[in-house]
Amino acid sequence: MSRVGRQPIVVPSAVKVNIEGDRVTVSGPKGELSREFHPDIDIRLDDGQLLVSRPSDRPEHRSLHGLTRSLLANMVTGVSEGFTKMLELHGVGYRAQMQGQKLVLQVGYSQPVEITPPPEITLAVEGTSRVMVQGISRELVGQVAADIRAVRPPDPYKGKGIRYQGERVRHKAGKAGKVIKH
Repeated sequence: MSRVGRQPIVVPSAVKVNIEGDRVTVSGPKGELSREFHPDIDIRLDDGQLLVSRPSDRPEHRSLHGLTRSLLANMVTGVSEGFTKMLELHGVGYRAQMQGQKLVLQVGYSQPVEITPPPEITLAVEGTSRVMVQGISRELVGQVAADIRAVRPPDPYKGKGIRYQGERVRHKAGKAGKVIKH
């Protein structure tokens, strides 16, 4: 059995789970998420716990078992607590600011870069060099954060760019004789 797939998912009291065939809808204080799962995987709700089981040990069922459980756990966590990703801007003159719902980045290009998030995502700027991405869908939060990071990925030579909070950028030496001190 899958170590991940075997674990039950504890559903908080504020969260409601509705299972209709292959579609699972999870609603809570932060919002509602719905997803369709593979028909072979069995999902059931027992005493405030979601249990996921598979019909056989075939490789495709084994891989779907842990995946289904992880996706369900992310849905339950998302509607009850939500997900957050922090991004940091490193570089002289690099800054971020909000203009209504849009995020405006000035990261060394001739024009500022505007990013409009999907309606399920909220963006916030702390100071001028930290951007917070929040939402209930873990996939969408990660994708929006990756899109923002892709505007100016971290440079391995100078260390400038947009990076995730806590991300370590390995510095390269560059040309012989030049040493960057950090």
